Amino acid sequence: MPILTLETNVPSSKIPKDFNQEMSRIVAKSLGKPDEYMCIHIRPDQNIIFGNSNDPCAYVTLMSIGKLGVEENKKHSKAIMEKITNDLGIPNTRMYIWFVDLPAADCGYAGSTFDGIL
Repeated sequence: MPILTLETNVPSSKIPKDFNQEMSRIVAKSLGKPDEYMCIHIRPDQNIIFGNSNDPCAYVTLMSIGKLGVEENKKHSKAIMEKITNDLGIPNTRMYIWFVDLPAADCGYAGSTFDGIL
């Protein structure tokens, strides 16, 4: 159920066609979760400034049921930021990542919640 949302001021024309699929594989591997449960949502062309500058920037939200924590988030941050920097040209000093550890009962799926599935 992991969901990664990337909000950026980078134009959609600069987002590689396979970016979502590659990001899905990277995050799934980092979290140790199956890729088939990954959800990646990219929102380009956003009206965002960072540090009072319109230079390329982003903010990311990674929601997951478990697999988040002090040491885990450092690993996830490195993997996610490397991909964004390499593909979108956003320096890792111009983005933030919010990590949200969701209770299984707070995420619906297949007519139930993950609390009933996991």
